[in-house]
Amino acid sequence: MGTRKPLDLFAFSCMLLFCVVMASQQVVLKAVAEDIAPVFQIALRYGIAAMLLIVLIRSKRAPIGLKPENRLPALWIGVLFSLEFLFLGEALRYTSASHTIVLLYTSPIFAAIGLHIKLPDERMNGLQWFGIVLAFGGTALAFLGGGDDLKLNSSIFWGDFLALLAGVAWGATTVVVRTTGLTALPAKQVLLYQLLIGFVALTFWSVWTGQTDLHLTSAVMMSLAFHGIGVAFLAFLLWFWLLTHYKASQLGILSFMTPVLGVLLGSWWLNEQVEPNFIIGAGFIVAGILLVSSHGWLMKRFASN
Repeated sequence: MGTRKPLDLFAFSCMLLFCVVMASQQVVLKAVAEDIAPVFQIALRYGIAAMLLIVLIRSKRAPIGLKPENRLPALWIGVLFSLEFLFLGEALRYTSASHTIVLLYTSPIFAAIGLHIKLPDERMNGLQWFGIVLAFGGTALAFLGGGDDLKLNSSIFWGDFLALLAGVAWGATTVVVRTTGLTALPAKQVLLYQLLIGFVALTFWSVWTGQTDLHLTSAVMMSLAFHGIGVAFLAFLLWFWLLTHYKASQLGILSFMTPVLGVLLGSWWLNEQVEPNFIIGAGFIVAGILLVSSHGWLMKRFASN
């Protein structure tokens, strides 16, 4: 693999498109939730994306099967991937898309803590631990919703908690990938097993909990196409392509446009009201994650000046 390039205008444009798509997914799920449950829609999108990915992998004559030592880790990331989107889909039943996307993106914090424990070369320094404290402080502030309707607040609190659990599951997935043989596998192969297990697990959950009611409106059909083709297939492939051509640290920094865009889209599209304490808390979360995730890049920038 050659040296990865620094970001250019093309890469920035691709990342902006990627972040808009990723920020839109929760908003679109919420927008059609009355006609199809979010968890069931996520299950269907992974079925669509898995079929498309199998066709792509086979067209390149690449292997689909895993070596025995990678089968258990692949099962683990599939389970964690399923839990992440189970929590996400259930969260959208109780809280806003804006809350969901910000709390989902706490995942780098949990990944950093897990990697700090598991890998000696991933130990965090004082500035990164400050970022951890800042992000958790922001999370606590974001949970302190205002308003007088206690029933409504408890429902939103439960949804926010589920969204936070989705972030934990996403962070744990990163740890499993980084600390096992999966880190050496092609990204498309790892993604395929996540999609397949996610499709089976979330479909089972939808059937078991009676969330398979479907009103096949034009909005639902467009949403399924957007999620199955646009999000779970094309957007993920675009991300993996960018990672093979450009510096991951710089791409990672730009990816934090996603929760900000998610809040803006939720407010504009769904008329969601975002509480002042949540805006402040979200700012602390994003700042903390930036300190943790971009520490190496920041140090290089300061050293070069």
